[in-house]
Amino acid sequence: MFSAAAESFLRQAREAQPEELQRFAARVAAQLQGPEPGPEAAACLQRLHLVVAASKYPRRLDGEIVGLLQKVLCSSKCPEQIQLLCAAILREMSPCNDLSLSCDNIQDTKLLSLVSSVLLAQGDKKAEVAAVGQRIVKVLEGRLPEGQSSRYLLPVLSNVISLSPEALTEEQTNVVSKKMADWLRYASIQQGVAQPSGGFFSNPRTRQPGPVTEVDGAIATDFFTVLSLGQYYTEDQWLNMQAFSMLRKWLLCYGGKGSNAPNSGNRSEMDESVMSMVSTTSTSSHLLPPKKRLREKAFEYCQRLIEQSNRQALKKADGDLQKACLIEAVTIMDIICKQDSSYVYRAAAFLKVLHSRISGDATYARALLPIAQFFLNHEPLLAGLLGELCSGMCCILPGEMAAVDSDAIYKHLFTDIPAQLFHNASLAFEFVLFCKENSQLFAETSSIFRQSFPNLFKFLAWNSPPLISEFVDLLPFLLDAGTAVEIFHLLLDLPCLTAALDVQMRSTSASEKASCDPAVKPATCLEAFRHPLYKSTFQYLLRIESAPEDPPERLIPLRQLLGSLASSPRVVQCADTVPVLLELFFSVVAEFADGPLINQLVVLLLQRSDQLYEIPAFKDDVHRVLSSQLVMLCRLHPALIVELSKELLEFSGTVSNIQNKEAVFTHMVWAIGEYMSVSYDKRCTVEQINRFFETLEAVLFEVTQVRPLASIPSYAPRAITVLMTALTKLAARSQDLIPRVSLFLSKMRTFLQSPAVTSVYCEEDREEILTRATELMNLLKMPSVAQFVFTPSVDAARSRFQKEVNDTLPSALRIVTRLLEPAPGFVPG
Repeated sequence: MFSAAAESFLRQAREAQPEELQRFAARVAAQLQGPEPGPEAAACLQRLHLVVAASKYPRRLDGEIVGLLQKVLCSSKCPEQIQLLCAAILREMSPCNDLSLSCDNIQDTKLLSLVSSVLLAQGDKKAEVAAVGQRIVKVLEGRLPEGQSSRYLLPVLSNVISLSPEALTEEQTNVVSKKMADWLRYASIQQGVAQPSGGFFSNPRTRQPGPVTEVDGAIATDFFTVLSLGQYYTEDQWLNMQAFSMLRKWLLCYGGKGSNAPNSGNRSEMDESVMSMVSTTSTSSHLLPPKKRLREKAFEYCQRLIEQSNRQALKKADGDLQKACLIEAVTIMDIICKQDSSYVYRAAAFLKVLHSRISGDATYARALLPIAQFFLNHEPLLAGLLGELCSGMCCILPGEMAAVDSDAIYKHLFTDIPAQLFHNASLAFEFVLFCKENSQLFAETSSIFRQSFPNLFKFLAWNSPPLISEFVDLLPFLLDAGTAVEIFHLLLDLPCLTAALDVQMRSTSASEKASCDPAVKPATCLEAFRHPLYKSTFQYLLRIESAPEDPPERLIPLRQLLGSLASSPRVVQCADTVPVLLELFFSVVAEFADGPLINQLVVLLLQRSDQLYEIPAFKDDVHRVLSSQLVMLCRLHPALIVELSKELLEFSGTVSNIQNKEAVFTHMVWAIGEYMSVSYDKRCTVEQINRFFETLEAVLFEVTQVRPLASIPSYAPRAITVLMTALTKLAARSQDLIPRVSLFLSKMRTFLQSPAVTSVYCEEDREEILTRATELMNLLKMPSVAQFVFTPSVDAARSRFQKEVNDTLPSALRIVTRLLEPAPGFVPG
């Protein structure tokens, strides 16, 4: 009922015409011009705000009402609710030409916050942003009047940083950095006092506030943080929490420039880090420059948060807050270490302990990403420090060297987390995004990334298509000569992997568990998952690391078994992403593949074209991609036609391939006709040409055979025309074959006019086949011309536009056809 009413209000607001808006604005102006705007004025302002905010296009009010809204906003006698509504309306109308607000002389921090929010909403006006930022810093720097609070200003300052970091001078940033260091470190550990309500039962004798507590209920003995709990909070505690919420942004903008990946050869950085791990004492923080002092207090604050995250929270909400603060604390530590390398080793040792503590708890999985990010960012410096320890300090700190062992962190991240939590959609996105952003670093520092790619594909299999964009960027970093073949199989089996993950999840639920009799063949996927006959196959499909030596044939029974899940929406969605990734796969492989790898991929392409998961639309799309990429591979390495003659003869000589995978078959036959030539490979012999000719001739004969009292199978017209063309090309290169193909072509009219054929092919298809046969037959009457047309030089073949296999032949063929057009009345065959 409520949603219907809300929808009705929104529709009315969107449909309000400009004339209606102006009339209503006049009513609002009358309400605001009264002595004290009350509840009725607030209700009118709420409706006006809805009207100006509900439309996609900006609403305009005349200058009089805009001026009145500004006047009421800045009025000290106006109720706070009215001021909030006026500011909200002015923000929705931004940018506004009639605005005359200024924050220069405003002392009240609440009003300054509201006016600043309106000014910052005016668009990309650097001068306005700078003026607001300078006013905010000036107010924060001075002593506030009694009853005023700085906490209304920090959100505005955060907005200023986002819009224009250069709006603040170095002197101003130093002022705020000093303030933030104090807010973070020196907030009270006593709870605030409840404000008296003023009611009849209010107690004039206020109870003394108690200390703040930890999330587990223990009394806090260290300094206050966002994880310290109290019933009421003091002003400095609010500032503490707000300062932490904007700390990351502040450090990134004004914390100081640092190297993202410190050079292990830099002696000064290394020496600073070694000294920082030997001694935890430092110069008095009050003597440090503001930026360095803020880094020190922020580092201490993050250490305290990480320690607090170890406590058992009494409430779920506090437990969730612990995890969020843990992620933020590790991220801020990383930023501090980038800006000051003297913190690196202290942080590394601290985070190593943290990783050991949380790595076994799946609820902390997201926190593992910033930990791994830290070690990736500082790997060179940590490696240099380890060398220093081994050469001269191992006797002093033998136990600390384990703190720089980052491979264990990466291994746990890439092996355990995807296998256990692939179904967590938000984690999947963050994990893949993390991999994409650090692909180059992983490639340089660790082999675990590429070894674990089967695990990464579980995220895509379960969460596609939302992750397809990220995987398009990630896939090139996973591909090399060693992984290309396995990834090719994995992409083709991606929908099958989705189905297997579904079975795995259902098999772990208590309601699905059942006893498994090894002697009885499983009847369902769930039974097969626990059955010894399929156990190793499931394990291979769900593997966590690369296993290139395993043959794909072992998955054939499993694909058939998982066919019952082919219509699952999740499986179908996953199948839809495969063609996109396949095209990307081949485009990347084409950049580094050599002849042997191309040969291997072509053989696998032909084998896997009939070993696909049984989803009709999926198979059609994959065949379309494979056929086009087959031509590309042949163009890159034409010699494969000679080198793989045995495999290609077997594939092209199988008539059933025309119906089961017509696209792949026709492109393969086209490639044979195009590249089986001495122009591309000196090893091409007349005997090889003859073998291919005889194989294709037998297939074409089978396709065009008209048997009495038998129905003609429906073969694609394109397959017939491509077979005729390939045979003609081969005959042009071995001219003893010309009479055989000419005789065959001359009989095509008889074939196409038979009743059995006319019942299968439409007139347009028959005309296409006959036209091609006539063109080819006429061309063969001039063997030297045919040889020129069908065997161009390699340079010409590479430079000309490559036509689709179902297009007409080049213009030379059509010219010869017109020259040799038969006399009227001539009927071939």
